[in-house]
Amino acid sequence: MASTKKTPAAKKVEAPIDQRETFVSLLKSFADSDMPVEEKLKTLYQLQAADSEIDKIIQLRGELPAEVSALEDEIASLKERSAAISAVIDQFNRNIADAKLSIADHESTIEKYQRQLETIANSREYDSLNKEIENQELLRQIDEKTINDTRFEIGNKKAELEEIKDRLTIRTDDLKAKKDELENIVEETAKEEAVLRARREECAAKIDARTMSAYERIRESVHNHLAVVGIYNGDSCGGCFNTITPQRRVEIASNRKLIICEHCGRIIINPDFEN
Repeated sequence: MASTKKTPAAKKVEAPIDQRETFVSLLKSFADSDMPVEEKLKTLYQLQAADSEIDKIIQLRGELPAEVSALEDEIASLKERSAAISAVIDQFNRNIADAKLSIADHESTIEKYQRQLETIANSREYDSLNKEIENQELLRQIDEKTINDTRFEIGNKKAELEEIKDRLTIRTDDLKAKKDELENIVEETAKEEAVLRARREECAAKIDARTMSAYERIRESVHNHLAVVGIYNGDSCGGCFNTITPQRRVEIASNRKLIICEHCGRIIINPDFEN
């Protein structure tokens, strides 16, 4: 008796998701899904509803997150400038110390040459030593000028450093106030946001990767982040408000296929879901 072997079922091969793909492949993928089309449409609507509520919570925070980030960047920059100026001041002080040592060397050399003058009878050597003394005196004066100029620069840098420190104190206080304000808003909405994000994850887990990719792409491309909309005023797209043909309205009401607005690219769902 010949043995019978079961032929393994062929696995469905899915094309890779391309962010530039047209909605043709999305429509086919949507129709071929294991989940009933009507349930998938309802899940998309629920996903959009959760995302819209999350968007509202984020809007409550307003510009605070951006302001906090900007203040943190400014404070970091002020600290870097403060450290750089302090390093310059330290170098100036080292330059002054070096100039003082140089002055001491010049004075010591001048004293040595002056003692030698007392024992020299040759006029040529006498003139040569006087020339060296003049040169050493000139170098000493240059070092003294360097010290005075450097002290002036140190004064300017210290004044600049004080301004930065004052601004740093002000901006640090501003940052603390902004952070406290933001934390209060986050704390007030944390539970609600957690529930919404859990609901969002639950919906997203039911939707195939291709449809989720298209959904996210539409959300990012429209100003109000509405990828899924109903029918406005009975005959128009709830996203762009362009008129929908009667045939398309019938298709939307049937819940049998994914309908994409030909004007704005949003997904249009049965108004009954909204009710």
